[in-house]
This record gives sequence, C-alpha cells and structure tokens, in this order.
Amino acid sequence: MAKRKSGHIAVPFLITIFIGLIIIGGFAYGLFRYLGFGTQEKPPEPVPRTNGQITAADSHTMLLVLDVPERKSPPTFLLMRSIPLKKQLVFVGIPSNSIALVEGEQQSIIGSYQRGGCPAAEEFVEKVFGIDIDRYMKFDSASFRKICDIFGGVSYSVNADIAGFKNDGSQQLLNSEQIETYINYLMFKDGESERAFTASSVISSMINQADQDDYKRIADSFDTNFNIIINMVETDVTAVDYKNHKAAIKNMFENGSSIAMTLSLDGTRADSDFIPSQSFITSLKEHYFKE
Repeated sequence: MAKRKSGHIAVPFLITIFIGLIIIGGFAYGLFRYLGFGTQEKPPEPVPRTNGQITAADSHTMLLVLDVPERKSPPTFLLMRSIPLKKQLVFVGIPSNSIALVEGEQQSIIGSYQRGGCPAAEEFVEKVFGIDIDRYMKFDSASFRKICDIFGGVSYSVNADIAGFKNDGSQQLLNSEQIETYINYLMFKDGESERAFTASSVISSMINQADQDDYKRIADSFDTNFNIIINMVETDVTAVDYKNHKAAIKNMFENGSSIAMTLSLDGTRADSDFIPSQSFITSLKEHYFKE
C-alpha cells in the first residue's frame, strides 16, 4: 500500500480542483433611490462586497465526471453542492444507468452524455432534479491520478474482491491507481448505484481527512494551483469564477471542519436501469438548495 503524503501542497491542490475551480455564481448588487422634494437624486455607487464576506450568492452546484474508457467502465457522475456560508459540501453519486421521463420521453444520463458530452449530462440532471447546475468538470485517468497523487491517497474501508486489496472491510490506504481501480469496479453487489455512492464517499473522505494545518496553507497556493489544474481538465469554469469566490473558498476551509458529506441517492432498480426517487430529490432540494 502507498504511504500517505502529508506535504503542504496536497490539500491545496485537492481544494483547488474540487472546490476552488468550481465555485461560481454572481454577486447581487442593489441601487438605492433617494427622493428629494419633487426631485430625484443620482443613485450612489453600489457598495462593494467586503473582502471575506460570505453570502448565499457563493453557493453553487457542479457536475463532476470521471471518464476512463480504458477501464471498460461507464463514466462516473457526481453532483456536488457547495454551501460556503454553512461550510458544507454535499456529494451525491448519480448511477450511470439512471433513467427518467423528461418532457414525456424516457431519457438516460449515459445516453445524454454519449450524445452531447458533459453539457448534455448536465441538462439531464437539471431536468430530473429540478435544479440549476452552474458548471461541470470532466477528469480523465491522468488528471484524476494527479489529484490523488498530490493529495496523498485516502484511507478507506474496502469491501470488494479486487486483486491487491484487502477484502475484509478494514481501513486501508489507497494510492492513486487503487482509487481509480476501486471507483471503476463493476462488480459491486448493488451495481451502479453502489459504485456511484462509493465514488462520492471516497471524495468526501479525501477532503475530511485533511487536518487544519493543511487547510490553513490553502490560500498560499490558490493562484498557482488554479493555473496548473485548469489546463488538465475539461471544464467551463473560468478564471473570473475563481477570482470572484476565492474569499469564500478560503473561509470555508480555514474555519470549517469535516465539511464534506455523502448522500446516497435513493431510487428503484428496473431491470438494468435505475430510477431516482422523487421523494429523495424533493428532500435534497429542501435541505440543500434553499438559502
């Protein structure tokens, strides 16, 4: 097993990739009108947001996709909801065999992705979940392993019959290749729904296993790491997105603790397909999409 890295660059890279790059949204500006005696004065300039002030406008939603065709497995889809005001990250794995009625027609996330890439998969999730997804990010094997190598791996309870793993449910340290192998394992008992949950759980564990010393070093590496990582992935995240929300990122990781959590997408298996539960979707929106 690989020896876990604890270097100061590990967590900053992870945070930049999974969080720093994906925080988006706009700032709300207001113009106030002052009325005189029968005359109207010129509105004052909008008051700029104080540096470090975190608001509901910093929340965002993103679709993360891991596509490693050489593994002979379907793409892995993760929905991430980031709520910096509450110092909270919520991950939901979406099974690749998910189907739903969209505008009276049966559609699937994998079919949408194969037809139009990440934007089409994003549109499918938006319609099925009734939410807005702000950005997407797609990882291949090289970019995903780079993340894991820099992060130093993750300690995780593995319960799968995979060569090189302890199949007893015990905690074991996984390196980048093992993490990729585990996430793309096709023989989970509950199929794609379990694989999707496992992927989101591994990512959450990576984030939560970082210590406060690592979190405090994040700000020092923001700018450099953004420039490195942005060229490694396929994404519609921009430098402006990153610049506008850097203060929120810093606050969430400097002042938060065990900020990541995983939700298991409830649903029904229908032959080889998975139908997401509408009650789960309603609950998800009620608890994590209302400001």
